[in-house]
Amino acid sequence: MQTISLDEQAREHVERAAAATSGRSAATVYAGQEHGLRQTVLALTAGSGLAEHESPGDATLLVLRGHVRLVEGDASCEGRAGDLLVIPPARHSLDAIEDSAVLLTVAKTG
Repeated sequence: MQTISLDEQAREHVERAAAATSGRSAATVYAGQEHGLRQTVLALTAGSGLAEHESPGDATLLVLRGHVRLVEGDASCEGRAGDLLVIPPARHSLDAIEDSAVLLTVAKTG
């Protein structure tokens, strides 16, 4: 068995994002051939984000800290610590309104 502190991961990656010119930091905390999902902690500094990109399939974002906005076309939703956002099955982007950390969970297919 393994325990991963998401609080510690969020703190560490928010610090790394603040030091990075991109304003981002990420690390996969759970994945592998034998697992049906991949989980990645992603931190973004306020004002930074991920440009529009394809949907990874079934996926969610758990906001660990901060405040983010998930955008699909003209629609958007915001999340704060403790909120679970369902990633749309379409091109989308993610913006950090405050320094933020999220847990991205993606279900693998095939």
